[in-house]
Amino acid sequence: MRTAVVVGAGIGGLAVAGALARSGWQVTVLERDDRVRAERTALILWPNAVRALDALGLAAGLDAIATPLPESGIRRPDGQWLVQPRGASGRGPVIVHREDLHDALVAGLGDQVEIRTGVAVRTARADERERPAVGDGRTTYEGDIVVAADGIDSAVRQRLAPESTVVSSGCAAWRAVIPWYRVPPLNEGRPVVGETLGAGYRFVAAQLGQRGSSGASTRGGIYWVATAAGAPRPEPPATQLALLRRWFAEWHPPIGDLLAATEPDELVQHEVRELRPLPREYGFPAGPGGFALLGDAAHAMPHHLGQGACLALEDAATLRSVLRDAVPGRQTQEAIAEYSRIRRPRAATVVRQTRRMSAVLQARGRLALRARDAALGTISPRLMGSAATAAAAWKPPA
Repeated sequence: MRTAVVVGAGIGGLAVAGALARSGWQVTVLERDDRVRAERTALILWPNAVRALDALGLAAGLDAIATPLPESGIRRPDGQWLVQPRGASGRGPVIVHREDLHDALVAGLGDQVEIRTGVAVRTARADERERPAVGDGRTTYEGDIVVAADGIDSAVRQRLAPESTVVSSGCAAWRAVIPWYRVPPLNEGRPVVGETLGAGYRFVAAQLGQRGSSGASTRGGIYWVATAAGAPRPEPPATQLALLRRWFAEWHPPIGDLLAATEPDELVQHEVRELRPLPREYGFPAGPGGFALLGDAAHAMPHHLGQGACLALEDAATLRSVLRDAVPGRQTQEAIAEYSRIRRPRAATVVRQTRRMSAVLQARGRLALRARDAALGTISPRLMGSAATAAAAWKPPA
């Protein structure tokens, strides 16, 4: 029996665990927290992520939990257009509640996946003579392969690729989903969606499902993300929410209404961080197989293009493809090397696009803002469309 250890039970970890199990691997998932759970926020899935889910055999129920996102354009805080909506071409992104996607991934794990919670992996053993293994200081877990899906602070990556360090992206982000029963009337008959850029601030809103709909998910509502330059706020959520209401008080409707309808316990704050430089490799041979880096453990980046989770699902689909028929030994080692060869250039391209976008979105100062606003209409076909380009460019490995 081929065995795999997956470190981390986030979206990427659950996706690859289920995919490997369906390919005949016996999988153990190690999760740091005391239970496997998802944030009560939402996630935008670009077409590349939808294709990855399809390749993983997980797209069948996506229509029941996903809402298509219309073309939205970009506004200034006073409501004036910086980039007009141009109309969607082909299939665009969809939005899902993270808990709905999490439930679908858990349901797809099958009987060959064992989840162990409360395991904080601190060590990794990469020796050519022994099976790859990780440990928490008390127990060692080994397999033919180990997949590090343990996020930006990955202990496994720190052991295998110490040259890659975590740095601040210079901003913090807040997310929330307002349930439909508390959403005030907003542009009735029109989707609530859009992006607004200010001086070091950004606000994005989208709707999950339709008000009063009876779809498979009961987690519909309005999802919003607010980004502000600077460090995360240490205050309690209620104080953070009061700050957000003050920062965005003069911005165009319905931003103020959305913040007013949000409750403190719905607020999720993140420091936006990234890896610099990216690891030189995403696959490391050891014993009969080796290690593979996946998701934020491999390519954590700012959230401005919405590709973090999408790339993690691409990783999972690619790893499943190269390992599907591999047996422990040289075949598995070659498969892990192939995974690194395929994924490293792809991730580097998307990260490079994201950093360029980050520089545009975080412009501050009167002159910088004027230059950005004047240039947005010109660069939008090239830069603002880079997320769509990246999404359209990827297809699952044969």
